[in-house]
Amino acid sequence: MSRVAAPTDGRPLAPGLGRWFARNRAPMVALLVFAALFALVDAISPGPMTYFDVSFQASGGTPLALAAMGQTLVVLSGGFDLSAGAVISLVNAVLAATMDPADMEASVLVWTLAGIGIGMAVGAVNGVFVAVLRLQPIVVTLSTMFIVQGLTLLVLDQPGGFVSPSLGALYMGDAIAQFVPASLVLLGLAALFWLWLRRTRFGVALYAVGSDPQAAAATGVRVALVRFGAYVLAGGFYGLSGVFVSAQTGSGDPLVGNSLLLSIFAAVVIGGTRLGGGRGGLVGTIFGAFVLMIVVNILLALNVSAYFATIAEGGVLLAAVLVGSLSRDSVLFEQIARLRGIVRARRAGTHVSQRPAEDRRLAFVATRPGGRPAADRIPEPGLLRRHAGTLRHALPAWLCLALVLLATQAVLGNTLANWGFWNSFLVLSTFLVVLALGQGAVILTGGLDLSVPWTIGLSGIVLAGIVEGSDAALLYAVPAVIAMAALIGLFNGLGVVALGLSPIVVTLAMNGILQGAALLYSGGTPSGFASPWLRWLMTGRLGPATPVLVLLALFLLAGTLLLSRTAFGRRVYAVGNSLEAARLSGVRTGRVIVGVYVLSALCAALVGVLLTGFSGQASLGMGDDYLLPSIAVVVIGGALITGGRGHFLGMVGGALLLTALQTLLAGTTLPYAFRAILFGCVVLAAVIALREKRS
Repeated sequence: MSRVAAPTDGRPLAPGLGRWFARNRAPMVALLVFAALFALVDAISPGPMTYFDVSFQASGGTPLALAAMGQTLVVLSGGFDLSAGAVISLVNAVLAATMDPADMEASVLVWTLAGIGIGMAVGAVNGVFVAVLRLQPIVVTLSTMFIVQGLTLLVLDQPGGFVSPSLGALYMGDAIAQFVPASLVLLGLAALFWLWLRRTRFGVALYAVGSDPQAAAATGVRVALVRFGAYVLAGGFYGLSGVFVSAQTGSGDPLVGNSLLLSIFAAVVIGGTRLGGGRGGLVGTIFGAFVLMIVVNILLALNVSAYFATIAEGGVLLAAVLVGSLSRDSVLFEQIARLRGIVRARRAGTHVSQRPAEDRRLAFVATRPGGRPAADRIPEPGLLRRHAGTLRHALPAWLCLALVLLATQAVLGNTLANWGFWNSFLVLSTFLVVLALGQGAVILTGGLDLSVPWTIGLSGIVLAGIVEGSDAALLYAVPAVIAMAALIGLFNGLGVVALGLSPIVVTLAMNGILQGAALLYSGGTPSGFASPWLRWLMTGRLGPATPVLVLLALFLLAGTLLLSRTAFGRRVYAVGNSLEAARLSGVRTGRVIVGVYVLSALCAALVGVLLTGFSGQASLGMGDDYLLPSIAVVVIGGALITGGRGHFLGMVGGALLLTALQTLLAGTTLPYAFRAILFGCVVLAAVIALREKRS
């Protein structure tokens, strides 16, 4: 492996101290922000800052800092890891479930190594799929997240268990009595490990791979091995964070790490690491984690509701990403330069939109070797041949659906001949079918919408709060929810298009903001309930069927026509296949991308309304179970996760397949945790089976 120079910003570096500061600008800025916020906390506190306060703050921020350091390694390599919080929960659950309550002096070293080993094992699984099989990191780690969450529930299905006090005595104690907390020593050792690692061949290669994997490979860097190592090391940091959380709490909680995902990404970005890879480091991430923690503590010190915490985290994440993008080589500046070029072209009358329509079309005319158009000599292909590619990718979902239904018949008895089974099955499928259209349109353009869960939750909570059981109130409650969803989608789309931010970051931050908004609106306890008409729509009878099935049939028709028979649908596919080619063809790509995020938010809001009618009321977290399934139905239905390929009818097949799997599992004695494990495995299998072959 040849040595590659560490990347810089492209500007000449000043000698001496100036050169050092230029290389370490990001962590220095994070340190200065941390110092300023710490001084602010000291100023607004009722008394002077004591050693206990410092130790408490240090212990509180250490788990987030350790997890964010692991995430930083993955981001530096050009990847993402959504499984970080789930790994923390798994380590915490394993320690709490397996430690002997009679052993009050358990070996801290053994259990620490066990936690790190569990994390590295999960990281190795991620690394195999991402680095060796070359699958998309987002879909891999999202699937792993759900699989690990299922495994965690199998280990510990509710809070409890036992963690030896010896862990707490070491990690929560003092390295030097009343002078240095042990948590700061742990972070210091982690920082020293990074300072050594970044000077090794692996550390240099990590930056090279994150900056330009093709160029790194050309210089002899083993890109796959570096990426694999990044995920394994990241897993080790997640495991260490899980050990520290266990020492902190003294017990286990299978959901303890779930709320950390947004904070982890925010800490990485605040610490100066560039999303996309190649620039940043773990020292800045440590300060970024403590900056985030202090921001939340300032809100609490000012008697601001704790419900603002996720809003603050989401806002800080977006602000940090935006500030980090303010460089001459950023996407934002590229967008500004492109807009200036469009303005100049319009003034000169040379813009593509001002040319005659026939000049704007890209005429791809198939020709024979003789040069004559093929249409003159070959008749138009038949229906099956024209749609052969679509059928090849969408048909497997329908075939698997048939097999699952036959298995359901064998396991549960006489179901397929019972109309009641089919009616219930189709009603339960409605939610995923609706989500498939919105999430599918986003994925077809090459994006992803992680704000689906709390768009669903907030929509249902707002609707129930306005309606309060009144049919008349639906006349203005539903338009209000639709308008709110349109604004959510608009902000997501503008963040991706106008600001040039990553769809993952924008929608993840939006999900946190919506969670805080739902908590504030409901006061932590949603009130209100569905109106009689909405209840009738979801649970009543219109002849032999539930009325919502009529809506489902109309939605299937509208969704199919929208993506396959309209100009908007054709532009969605064009953007997903090649953004630049679509732009050169005259497609207003920005409008298309904003449009798909608005469509996704509208579909999620519709699901929130329907779920409220189905259950009779709204609840916090009612959309949490729909994130992975909303992506799974699209992938299983034959769509390419990187965009440009897929059909809505295939996605419908994926929605029906997942609902059939849920029905089959519900009829068995398997624990509920197996559902998350099965969904994650199904998505991984579908991505592997339907991925594009690479040369």
